[in-house]
Amino acid sequence: MEPESGVSTSRNPSQWAWVSLSRNLLLAYQSFGVVYGDLSTSPLYVFTSTFKGKLQNHHDEETIYGAFSLIFWTLTLIPLLKYVFIVLSADDNGEGGTFALYSLLCRHAKFNLLPNQQAADEELSSYKYGPSSQTAPSSPLKRFLEKHKRLRTALLVVVLFGACMVIGDGVLTPAISVLASVSGLKVTEKKLTDGELVLLACVILVGLFALQHCGTHKVAFMFAPIVIIWLLSIFSVGLYNTIHWNPKVVRAISPYYIIKFFAKTGKEGWISLGGILLCITGTEAMFADLGHFTASSIRLAFAFVIYPCLVVQYMGQAAFLSRNLNSVDNSFYDSIPGPVFWPVFVIATLATIVGSQAVITATFSIIKQCHALGCFPRVKVVHTSKHIYGQIYIPEINWILMILTLAITIGFQDTTIIGNAYAAFIKVPQGGWVPLVLSFIFMMVMYVWHYGTRRKYSYDLHNKVSLKWLLGLGPSLGIVRVPGIGLIYTELATGIPAIFSHFVTNLPAFHKVLVFVCVKSVPVPYVSSEERFLIGRVCPRPYRMYRCIVRYGYKDFQRDDGDFENHLIQSIAEFIQMEAVEPQFSSSEASSLDGRMAVISSRNLESASSLIVSELEDIGVDISIPSSRSVTLRSLQSVYDDETPQVRRRRVRFQLPNNPSMDPAVREELLDLIQAKDAGVAYIMGHSYVKARKSSSFLKKLVVDIGYSFLRKNCRGPAVALNIPHISLIEVGMIYYV
Repeated sequence: MEPESGVSTSRNPSQWAWVSLSRNLLLAYQSFGVVYGDLSTSPLYVFTSTFKGKLQNHHDEETIYGAFSLIFWTLTLIPLLKYVFIVLSADDNGEGGTFALYSLLCRHAKFNLLPNQQAADEELSSYKYGPSSQTAPSSPLKRFLEKHKRLRTALLVVVLFGACMVIGDGVLTPAISVLASVSGLKVTEKKLTDGELVLLACVILVGLFALQHCGTHKVAFMFAPIVIIWLLSIFSVGLYNTIHWNPKVVRAISPYYIIKFFAKTGKEGWISLGGILLCITGTEAMFADLGHFTASSIRLAFAFVIYPCLVVQYMGQAAFLSRNLNSVDNSFYDSIPGPVFWPVFVIATLATIVGSQAVITATFSIIKQCHALGCFPRVKVVHTSKHIYGQIYIPEINWILMILTLAITIGFQDTTIIGNAYAAFIKVPQGGWVPLVLSFIFMMVMYVWHYGTRRKYSYDLHNKVSLKWLLGLGPSLGIVRVPGIGLIYTELATGIPAIFSHFVTNLPAFHKVLVFVCVKSVPVPYVSSEERFLIGRVCPRPYRMYRCIVRYGYKDFQRDDGDFENHLIQSIAEFIQMEAVEPQFSSSEASSLDGRMAVISSRNLESASSLIVSELEDIGVDISIPSSRSVTLRSLQSVYDDETPQVRRRRVRFQLPNNPSMDPAVREELLDLIQAKDAGVAYIMGHSYVKARKSSSFLKKLVVDIGYSFLRKNCRGPAVALNIPHISLIEVGMIYYV
């Protein structure tokens, strides 16, 4: 008889189809509050922005029809056809966005400019997603781009420029959305002045940005209902206006009215396309937020709810304007029937807040991904949800966005001028310069940081310590090997960094066990915990020197669960035992030349018999100092405990198993590892000062000595970013002349 588990997991195709449909429907419901908040609030300002300026001299019934026809076909061709049917299929392991496309290119061609890439990275399961680059024929364009580094640099610049434009959207969208929502107070009995409206909008914006630290997960259950109520409201109002004012507006769906529109308006009609394009603001979120949902759920939500609601709303506004030509200055609120004005106004205000929230959160995600690409300074990333990794909060970026958004709101005070800043180059003098300036500023920050990081890595790469020199020192390294483990952090995935020789030259002692730790990003969205750690040797066994490479994807985040040291010790112990029994690790030549490494997964550790682990009570901050015999260090630890919030760390004790068949050399090495762990763990990092050479050009000195140095001094330090306890940190000062 088959076990019960086998019966419970069996489903026929119709049951699986129903489960899949139910899941997609649930995700489609959730996507309303995250993906479509910005897109669904665009009817607040599209017609007003389109007919501002010289086009006011041409607005009549046929012109209104032409504008609606343009809006209809823009919504049909770009979000519906382009995104729903084409773009959503170009995902990277289910992830979307500019960086997903770039990482996909980097995996299937040698386009990547990031350091630390290894052949072992290509063995990651997520790296192999999609068509294999090894089996696919190499196109001439691919070979041409791989051959010319400047073209690959240009590709990265294009990616960063796209990211900067989205960041600019994070500044403009809250300003135009909130300002448009409060503009409805102009048509009430107590009309507010423009200054009062701007003040009210600023108050709402300050409150919006001030609440970001709470995290979207705490109010996420409110987002989807608000947007759905908003969509039903604008659909109902649009349907009512169409029937009540001018049912013939349905004929404007024909492209014939677009031809008549341009024939009648001429140059002013082409200029007004900047306002028409506002109807698709936020469309990029359909692809950028793909990782939080599924392509099917986003397609369902847009095709069956968002698209018809927006089309009917724009049709209703066009019907109203065709009979009320003088209402173009505030077309949305003027078209709302009196009895439902205040409910719609309240819902509109809430919907704009939701839309602004979504684009601000997207900006946080992009900044984090830029940092993973080595193109943005280290900033504090707060993960506001334990379950949804994409929900993050970056304090520095949040306040910068708030200041810029308030400056845009106070400076322009008009949705039309802010609307000019979105897409029309011909309107650069009227506000179109704003996204260009914002993009230029962020591009300069990204370029300077990326350039400085690349030059610093190149210095490390060309100044590696010779393995021959290290072997000449012998297992004692020519100095005293003191008890304990030294974790030497470096950006190099191979070789020995210059800070090691600098440390050996200036100090007479080093730890008995040394581990070179490299934390790096790989061009995949996520790296599973089973594939995160690579362990290998740096020198022959008597040296007790190892290498640990920790790999993260561009959407991963580093958990400070306090268990890194324990996991590292277990991984090294597993590697030692694996090396002794598996043929590919038995070669002393491979072990001594810092070449072969092994993936040590959590599954291996669960079944490993290298060490016996006994768990003790949880303690705070760091477990290495209390085990030290130094009274001074213990007193420093007590002071540190009083001044620093406690991070729960799992305290464990390692013991050798009673295994008579264990190789004596393996037993001895494992015993040294356990004794070193009991003696304490120290973290060793380079404290670098990067300067341009005296022979460098003025531009290079400006970029390195001023720009890059300023960013390094005012961003988070690497020790803080890597969650290294300060009480156990040793910094080695070095000057990098690049």
